[in-house]
Amino acid sequence: MNEQDSTFDQPVAWRPTEDVINRAQLTKFIKQVGARDFDDLYQKSIENVEWFTDEVLKFLDIKFNPPYEKLLDLSDGIQFPHWCGGGGLNIVEMCLDRWQTDEMKDQPAIIWEGEEGETFTVTYKELLLYVEGCAAGLRANGLSKGDAIGIHLPMVRETIIALLAINRIGAIAVPVFSGYGANAIETRLNAVKAKALFTCDYFPRRGKNFNAFEIAQQAVANCPTIEKVLLVNREEPDFVPREKVTDFQELQLDGSKNWNLRHTEPTKAEDPLIILYTSGTTGKPKGIAHTHCGFPIKAAQDMAFGTDVGRGTRISWVTDIGWMMGPWLIYGALINGATICIYDGAPDYPKADRMWEFCARHKVEILGISPTLVRALANCGDDLPKQHDLSALRAFASTGEPWNPAPWWWLFEKVGDSKLPIINYSGGTEISGGILMGNPLLPIKPCSFPAPCPGIAADVLDENGKSVEAGKVGELAIREPWIGMARSFWQERERYLETYWSRFENIWVHGDFAMKDADGHWFILGRSDDTLKVAGKRVGPAEVESLLVGHPLVAEAAVIGVPDELKGTAMVAFCVLNGEARENLEEELKNLVAEAQGKPLKPNRVLFVSALPKTRNAKVMRRVIRAAFLGEDAGDLSALENPQAVEEIRNAAKQ
Repeated sequence: MNEQDSTFDQPVAWRPTEDVINRAQLTKFIKQVGARDFDDLYQKSIENVEWFTDEVLKFLDIKFNPPYEKLLDLSDGIQFPHWCGGGGLNIVEMCLDRWQTDEMKDQPAIIWEGEEGETFTVTYKELLLYVEGCAAGLRANGLSKGDAIGIHLPMVRETIIALLAINRIGAIAVPVFSGYGANAIETRLNAVKAKALFTCDYFPRRGKNFNAFEIAQQAVANCPTIEKVLLVNREEPDFVPREKVTDFQELQLDGSKNWNLRHTEPTKAEDPLIILYTSGTTGKPKGIAHTHCGFPIKAAQDMAFGTDVGRGTRISWVTDIGWMMGPWLIYGALINGATICIYDGAPDYPKADRMWEFCARHKVEILGISPTLVRALANCGDDLPKQHDLSALRAFASTGEPWNPAPWWWLFEKVGDSKLPIINYSGGTEISGGILMGNPLLPIKPCSFPAPCPGIAADVLDENGKSVEAGKVGELAIREPWIGMARSFWQERERYLETYWSRFENIWVHGDFAMKDADGHWFILGRSDDTLKVAGKRVGPAEVESLLVGHPLVAEAAVIGVPDELKGTAMVAFCVLNGEARENLEEELKNLVAEAQGKPLKPNRVLFVSALPKTRNAKVMRRVIRAAFLGEDAGDLSALENPQAVEEIRNAAKQ
């Protein structure tokens, strides 16, 4: 695993022009703090995190009432920092209220398009009125500060209104994936003792209606603390009264009748804002707790410095409210005074060029898109992007899974005409965004990260907790606190400490293997708990998977290790093909890996399946694959987008 393969040994593909550098938000920040360049800024930011954070708050113009007394308090240890102590902050005011100026109030806050083709725009003025009405309606229905309220909605206007209205009354938002089954929803709602749930009647996917309300009803039936179900109707049928159910329009009407309830709840900077669930390595979901001054500030910082978003920028991300990138998009864009462009539907329906059509129609400037989706779109041909006017695009961005070179180059060359950067972004829900991220000032190598995010003291450590040299692989770690750091797991303090702080003293170990090359570019090599030790040699699954998907017939691959008497661990690969498997393809792929990695690392088996088990944010669940292959309990599968893939793997193992 200390050897670089072709994925990690490529030349610089993109360099910023003077125009890009001069217009960048990051350039403005560097001038604000008096740094010489990015390298100087980064070094200062990790040597004095408190100074850096204070400058970020100034740059984003975050106002506290009353002002905070102490920016960073480490009296409870680095694991539990207290930020903005004594400060008053309800982040919704920084998202909406401050933009009610002649210059900004009529600017678009949301541009939405549905799968059926309907579109509409919401200005900052209109969004504030909607949120005020919804917040008053929540209060009129008995909900208040500190209550946990679930959001089970696709990416529609009401999703943004609900999130901000919950926060406005000082309640705690608990987003869940719009496509979850009943058990996954009830597990999360019961864990936080939720008092209400936003859901909808249905939403379309590929021309068929997904009955969200039926699933929500099944979940709520097993949630004794739920008092209200707040129903968004996609269309406007006659509302049929049901027990506990309030129509969203009725909720807004309740708000309009109670102007005295439209105020913003005074909250402290460290009051709980949102609980975001993410899949755990052992299968049990983790409830990540974040505060008003945590997640939104880090999201806005990364969006401004990494993807170069400022006032009026149109940013879109193919996401869901149940993945951290949903709230990240909402808070980050609104704090920066930007425009959220959201598409609610399958991104390749009814035609494969739907994503490019959407970007052209709404003049999207920054597009967040996953490697999985790029691979699918690339298979539809090179000509589709060229049929649309994508001249407004300034950058692509990507997070959630590692790139392989082929789809990266396709997006860069065929869609971006070799002129637009691909801002690679890696971190997590627990980070509130990124550990590593590209930006408009640094050259970019394919599939890489040019640097850590400013303020993140990232390092790569060996098994003894020592920094490794360039070209060596180790654990990705963080040495200093940052404002977006998780405020523990919800009511699971010891699990939080065990997950991130138990490996090395006072160092956050993220659970990813990483490597920094001789030029200072970083690479993520997959989860460290996925690492295999075959014939005495450690190998990361991403290395082998990159080799496999380099074959023209392989669209996707996942590699696991299984017990083996001879090698200790044997490698098994699962491949999704572009077409039919030809004769001897398994042996061909085995030899491909053996030639690149050496005969001891030749996979024992290569199995062909129609899909790999993935979360909704496109992470391949190797833990689940391994358990299914070995006939073991795969644990909680609620985060999976396609649980049917697990049974296919079980069947493949028997062949």
